[in-house]
Amino acid sequence: QVQLVESGGGLVQPGGSLRLSCAASGFTFSKYVMNWYRQAPGKERELVAPITSASVRATYADSVKGRFTFSRDNTKNTVYLQMNSLKPEDTAVYYCYTRISGGDYWGQGTQVTVSS
Repeated sequence: QVQLVESGGGLVQPGGSLRLSCAASGFTFSKYVMNWYRQAPGKERELVAPITSASVRATYADSVKGRFTFSRDNTKNTVYLQMNSLKPEDTAVYYCYTRISGGDYWGQGTQVTVSS
């Protein structure tokens, strides 16, 4: 079955960095677009970045452009989100997501808290 498992979240001071990982299994990873979303308390889930399967090109929400880098390693069935210059408003639960044959698959999420 499809599984997405995020890791790497934690507490970091403003201006700090974190790298999130999402390990995927149960499907042909290289064929599918992967996405990072986040959800802050009291807010709707926000798309942070999708990354295509073939070109490994990512597009980013305006709120994270220039600070976040999304990458994937198809040999490890893993996507990454490198987050630099973190701000308190980046505090959220971060999820990876993919859609396969009309089905939506989410990881369990990893908490990122940016606070001094």
